[in-house]
Amino acid sequence: MSLNVIDLIKGQLGPALVSQAASQFGESESGISKAIGGLLPAVVGGLANNADKPGVVDAITQASSSGILGNLLGGSSSNPIISNLLSSIFGDKISGLINSIASFSGVSNTTAGSLLNLVTGATVGTVGKYAADNNLGASGVSSLLNDQKGIISSLLPAGLSLASFGLGAENWFGQAKETVSSVTSTAKDNIAEGVATARENVSEGAREVRERFENNNNNNQGGGSIWKWLLPLLLLLAAGYFLWKQCEKKQTTTTTTSTSDSAATSSTADTATTGTATPVPATAKTDENIDLNGVMLKGYKGGMEDQMITFLKSGAYKNAADDSALKDKWYDFDHVNFKMGSSTELEAGSQGQLDNLVAILKAFPDAKIKVGGYTDKTGNEASNVKLSKARAEYIKAALAKAGVGAQVIAADGYGSQFATVDAKASDAERAADRKMSVRFAK
Repeated sequence: MSLNVIDLIKGQLGPALVSQAASQFGESESGISKAIGGLLPAVVGGLANNADKPGVVDAITQASSSGILGNLLGGSSSNPIISNLLSSIFGDKISGLINSIASFSGVSNTTAGSLLNLVTGATVGTVGKYAADNNLGASGVSSLLNDQKGIISSLLPAGLSLASFGLGAENWFGQAKETVSSVTSTAKDNIAEGVATARENVSEGAREVRERFENNNNNNQGGGSIWKWLLPLLLLLAAGYFLWKQCEKKQTTTTTTSTSDSAATSSTADTATTGTATPVPATAKTDENIDLNGVMLKGYKGGMEDQMITFLKSGAYKNAADDSALKDKWYDFDHVNFKMGSSTELEAGSQGQLDNLVAILKAFPDAKIKVGGYTDKTGNEASNVKLSKARAEYIKAALAKAGVGAQVIAADGYGSQFATVDAKASDAERAADRKMSVRFAK
């Protein structure tokens, strides 16, 4: 399965960076997020479309050692590697790209230009680091970028397309749209021709029967002979009318279906899978005070802390005879997230919930827990298990450092063993499987 490098890059463009960028540029966080969501697939697409250029590969390998990932907001705009790379992959289309992103997201053109440099820096820095960590040479980097051509077409946010950037979508995504259009057009032409032929045949048959009826009527004096020809004529006309309407119905149905398929293809090309991009928002959760024996923890009503405290106060843990009574109930962290591909770097905002867990364990010193790490179904499973295990061990170590290590009896990684979302689903949908959890244990 091809690696989706956008999943890696999103780890560098998380909520903390969005918040910092909004403050630095004087823009709303939603505007910054929308702009990044549009720029990320465009930049990855630009690199993929120029994957065979030596200058592109060189820029990526140089970026991995330039320290650019450590200073995305401060160093991206002035970094010559980035400015030269953008000129190489976008040429004179840069201004059109910036204008489109600014209009789409509601940020200023100046901000959109700065974010283009930032996203490009995050992209080449992340890909360069991945290449270095996995010993990819120039050909390996080119191959990795080329693999993205089959992925990026589904990642642009609704309302954006590479064509709207003036980048010539047919050169980025292949001829898929043109092929669909051609097939649709051919199908319509064939159906129309069939309908026309059916109409002509019915009309010709009716004309022939009518002539025979008129000739016979003129040659017969008996009135009864009229029905001998009139009845078959009426039946033939009725059958012809029915056939005609069925053909028209088929034409309408097929034309509508073709149009819908074409629209669906276009929509797919314009829909983003977002993390730092623009996801379809889940139902908003509101921070509330969760009562821990008189101490107020900041958390969600019905969230992890609330559930764990309720369980412990109920006496269910104390009364559990053994571990078998506890093993099926896991509590998912609401806030603790690792940066993409990392087992040692947490996303901003994660520490608060770890502190809450420490407080809960200190308030109930007899309680013991296990930590579990999970991934989605993408990627190599052996690597997924290794990564999820390392993340669980990291949390265990963090809890031990906070003074509750004796209460954490195990840390396991399950990879994608319990993932439920299809690997081909969007990144936003697969995020449900990428989680860290704890359960009580005996």
